Amino acid sequence: METLTLDVPGATLTYDVRGTLPTVDGAPPLLLIGQPMDAVGFTTLASHFRDRTVVTYDPRGLGRSVRHDGTDVQTPEQQADDVHRLVAALGGGPVDLFGTSGGAVTALCLSTLFPDEVRTVVAHEPPMLGVLPDADRALAAWERVRAVYDERGWGWGMAAFIAMTSWRGEFPEDFGAQSPDPAAFGMPTQDDGSRDDPLLSDAAAAVVRYRPDVAALSASTVRVVPAAGIESSGTLTWRTTEALAERLGVELAVFPSNHGGFMGGEYGQTGEPEAFAARLREVLAG
Repeated sequence: METLTLDVPGATLTYDVRGTLPTVDGAPPLLLIGQPMDAVGFTTLASHFRDRTVVTYDPRGLGRSVRHDGTDVQTPEQQADDVHRLVAALGGGPVDLFGTSGGAVTALCLSTLFPDEVRTVVAHEPPMLGVLPDADRALAAWERVRAVYDERGWGWGMAAFIAMTSWRGEFPEDFGAQSPDPAAFGMPTQDDGSRDDPLLSDAAAAVVRYRPDVAALSASTVRVVPAAGIESSGTLTWRTTEALAERLGVELAVFPSNHGGFMGGEYGQTGEPEAFAARLREVLAG
């Protein structure tokens, strides 16, 4: 694996290349992207694609990628521009792209803005609340999570986030009015005073509010595959992925495990990475 850096407007990105560039067999590089997760989370998944050139990177301001623009706000458009510049540094597209969570939102935005650079995008559980039939209630629930975090700190905010993301079905009007106790999740109740969590702060607001340009995606040559883990069925990111599939008029690709099903112990999360990789390989093959 070779680790490189790339200067982009307002940041220096760090990325990893496993394999050769240009690729030996002519197959496009496979990019694995997340957000707010950095490249570490793909260590196990990448190990199951030793026959392909695999590229991972840390989004600006996360992991090893340093921001110089004086802000911590993440937008899909800026993330997509960063990946666009990364693809150019790799020798140009098209690439195959697996994006998970906020990385799936970036992947969809990239496919809209720079469709010639992407062959297939697998959008794994993108948290785009605006595509839901209960979008107003979902966004209100998200604002309550942020409010709890702002008022009471990380443990309380994360407990509220877990309660929201594990809820199955549409959200009732008053969802989140009662904050769950973080101690029930093994998390601290004390407030350490920090408010810079990339998941819980308003830095991620543009990601969850992103609305994909369905017409542009449908008209492009990019093959878009909405994907979700079977254990996520009925929860927030399953429903957003299902709604995306319905709008695009394509089938939802069901994967093993859950939101982090590709992990093999990274960040203390273990899914079913071998089965997940096999399913991803199948989906990419079309």
